[in-house]
Amino acid sequence: MAVAPAYDYLLKLLLAGDAKTGKTCLLIRFTEDVFHSIYISTIGIDFKVRTIEVDEKRVKLQIWDTDGQERFREISQAYYRGAMGAIFVYDITNEDSFKVVDQMLSVFKEENPHAVGMVVGNKCDLENARAVSSEQGQSFAGERGCLFIETSAKDDVNVEKMVVDLVEAILSRREGGE
Repeated sequence: MAVAPAYDYLLKLLLAGDAKTGKTCLLIRFTEDVFHSIYISTIGIDFKVRTIEVDEKRVKLQIWDTDGQERFREISQAYYRGAMGAIFVYDITNEDSFKVVDQMLSVFKEENPHAVGMVVGNKCDLENARAVSSEQGQSFAGERGCLFIETSAKDDVNVEKMVVDLVEAILSRREGGE
């Protein structure tokens, strides 16, 4: 006799962005609700699993944390296949990390034209060192048909909301037949 799964949906999500934007910190904050100021850089790819409830549905998430270093980008791109959503992270204090998102988003959309993308400006706790305005991030995301949010893994600002908003958008598309 088959046992019913403990979830209604299983979604594969990606975290992508330049090195040192805080992708792993966001992932650890979301899955374990902790923040460590020192992390060893992700090499290649890593993933974590968490089940959440959204719109009275249990959603099991596989969240893949891709390495932001140039030499691993081709490896990371292989994990884009089959993803229903992706979170593209930049550091609001580093304009170069913002510029990299466009290329990653383009590659992701080619591989997954029906997936939902989200652009995330991380480290909003460092407002005094801001190099990319909220308006720039919002405009960029809107022009590319993506969701947008600013977060702080350190201060736990919008981390849960980031994932829930993305999952809601994915489920809405799935149930809408897109």
